[in-house]
Amino acid sequence: MAVYTEVSDSALAAFLADYDVGDLLAKTPIVEGVENTNYKINAGSGPYILTLFEKRVREEDLPFFMAMTSHLAGKGLKVAAPVADRNGAVVKFLAGRPAALIRFLPGEAVMTPAPAHARALGATLADLHAHVADFALTRDNPLSLSGWRRLAEACGRGADRCAPGLAAFIEEELDYLTACWPAALPGGVVHTDLFPDNVLFDGDEIAGVIDFYFSCTDFFAYDAAVCINAWCFDGDGVFLKENASALMKAYSEKRIFTAAEREAFSTLLRGAALRFLLTRAYDWLNQVEGAMVTVKDPLEYKAILEFHRSHYAPALYGF
Repeated sequence: MAVYTEVSDSALAAFLADYDVGDLLAKTPIVEGVENTNYKINAGSGPYILTLFEKRVREEDLPFFMAMTSHLAGKGLKVAAPVADRNGAVVKFLAGRPAALIRFLPGEAVMTPAPAHARALGATLADLHAHVADFALTRDNPLSLSGWRRLAEACGRGADRCAPGLAAFIEEELDYLTACWPAALPGGVVHTDLFPDNVLFDGDEIAGVIDFYFSCTDFFAYDAAVCINAWCFDGDGVFLKENASALMKAYSEKRIFTAAEREAFSTLLRGAALRFLLTRAYDWLNQVEGAMVTVKDPLEYKAILEFHRSHYAPALYGF
């Protein structure tokens, strides 16, 4: 989440007039994250999240995101689903951007997750993968191999401004992943961005999952690899084996990884790490002047990638 687009109270009040949510009482910008503009809205009927979709989210993808979160909510999963206006529209325009009003979920993000939090995540991730079995829509992952190559080219030698030698490191890893990326694994609709700030907790229980705007059709095990990278390293880059074991065990109690998934998992972990190294490097090199946004450190994911390159063993990750 972030704030790139300013929204006036008068424009927002006019926008909300199309919904049965009551009058605007207050709005608060949410500056965490990097992708879209977000405000917490207090209206007469309660709190909501207003999201304005920025440059990395394509307008033509919005029906997929809205339908998918509505589908998951209908299955009983605690997700941030859109609110329809009186005409049934869930995507409208505000301040020149596509926008949606999203149901507010209670709970707090846990930024230093313990094994109990990782265990809850593993179970919820397995439920998400099960609940999309009858979801008919698909969306290619724009941030898989071909997308990584485009990002690397966009960063170019500028990546060395993040760290000396980073451009060559990225190129070497891309060559490896291009040669070794699996061609066929179990899959369906996946989240691909389940960082701790996108999962809300009430104690050790998950109260909600948010921010599905990188969701797409890809391998289930890749989604799990994203979670290992996001939930199983501390702020100093130390691998948290107990978190990884708890996450993978809870997932496996609901869905068993295939032999092919276990064999490919090292490569998936490396790809998941490179994906965030690249997007963070690109954002670091292309910061938007005046935007209220927290730019994340790309070198955090370089360290995670280096760990996977030198330490991988199936038992280390709970297999």
